Order: sequence, then C-alpha cells, then structure tokens
Amino acid sequence: MNIDSIQNGYVIDHIHAGRSMELYRYLKLDQLDCSVAIIKNVKSQRMGKKDIIKIDQLISVDWEMLGYIDPDVTVNVIKDGKRVEKKQLEMPDQVINVMKCKNPRCITQTEQELDQIFFLADREKRVYRCHYCETAYKRG
Repeated sequence: MNIDSIQNGYVIDHIHAGRSMELYRYLKLDQLDCSVAIIKNVKSQRMGKKDIIKIDQLISVDWEMLGYIDPDVTVNVIKDGKRVEKKQLEMPDQVINVMKCKNPRCITQTEQELDQIFFLADREKRVYRCHYCETAYKRG
C-alpha cells in the first residue's frame, strides 16, 4: 500500500481501531477538496490495533472535541513536509450540546432550550456528569 506523504496538513494517529469514521464525520472531511487517507486496523505495539487519518490540508479543528471523541489521539502538524508540532489530546473539562442527559427528571427534559452541559467528573474512568442533575455519562 502506498500513501503519499503530506506537505501541509495533519496526521491523526493513535485512534482507537474502528473509531476513524466517527472522527471523519465530525471533522466533515468529506467536504474537503484535498487528499484524505483513512488507514484502519494498523498494527500497534501500544494499542494492538489503531486507525490513522492523514489530511493533506491545514484546516480549523476543535481539538478539545476531538479529545472528547477519542482522548488517546495524537495529532502531528505537518508543514513543508516536516512535522512541526505533536499534540497530545485530552478529554475536555466541559462539553456543551454534544450529548443529552438520560435522566427523565432532569430540567433539560422539560426546558429543552437549555444547553446540555456536562463536566468531566473522572478523567481516568472517562465519566462526565450533567451540570444540572449530576447524572453520569461514561464515554467509551
């Protein structure tokens, strides 16, 4: 398999195997007019298997949200064919309007114009809690 090198763009690495399409949809990569490569189920000593996405264009990305989707991801920024930066992503401390509270008694069920706000309660266990009722939401 031959995948061209990137001149200016990103290599999103250490994506949990099978999660690359979720990132692809979130980043709206289908709307770009550049080369995008998705490499699935690559052997990895650290992870067993992983996915990789290569984007041959510098685009605007909400890195915190990417960290929510898959907090183990690393992003290599490529300029003029060389890596100039490596970002380690983490789960954001707060997410707004990304998930909905499952608690039928939560105020967000009756007051639907309220923002769905969740705060990170346990980084190690990847647990978020609703800002209003503290119902737990575990991110896989």
